[in-house]
Amino acid sequence: MREADRWERVYLVRHGETEWNVQGRRQGQLDSPLTPTGIAQARAHAAALRGEGVDALFTSPLGRARATAAIIGGELGLDVVVIDDLAEVHHGHFAGLSTEDIERRFPGEWARRAADKYRWRFPGGESYADADRRAGRALASASTHPARRPVIVAHEMIGRLLHRRLLGLGPDEALAIGQPNDVIAVLDPRARTRREIRARR
Repeated sequence: MREADRWERVYLVRHGETEWNVQGRRQGQLDSPLTPTGIAQARAHAAALRGEGVDALFTSPLGRARATAAIIGGELGLDVVVIDDLAEVHHGHFAGLSTEDIERRFPGEWARRAADKYRWRFPGGESYADADRRAGRALASASTHPARRPVIVAHEMIGRLLHRRLLGLGPDEALAIGQPNDVIAVLDPRARTRREIRARR
């Protein structure tokens, strides 16, 4: 049995909107603060999760995820457990840059990425394949806690790999998944199904 098969549901939450999200700058393992909209999204997530029977709360160590998790935990009365392996894919030299900056400083990298998105590695950072191993370790760590319906607060890119692990997806399927800041992905690891809750502010 996979570790995750003991879970009835897993609620994947992407951190609330940040200042760099608004500016179109890539964060990776750097950080920027939640915007007022991001704070409201975290509160809306908590409201949406109330009544779902969630019984554990895990988060990435990065500030934007921890801030989101703190709001959710405070509203739902759950302790926040930090799992370092839930950190976002490391963007290396791309962190903090806009798409235009990247195209100017690293010509041709986007084309190389498109040719093999799963294995392409950010210059000075990680590939999805690298982070996939972390996603597996993160879920193994979370599964040692006595929970049936955990909430995991993380990021869009590592979130794709959590989907992959929990639903048994291939790399291309997983990398095609998007998760806006105001959407909770509800996964059933046993049935390998996914639905969404859109938090309303």
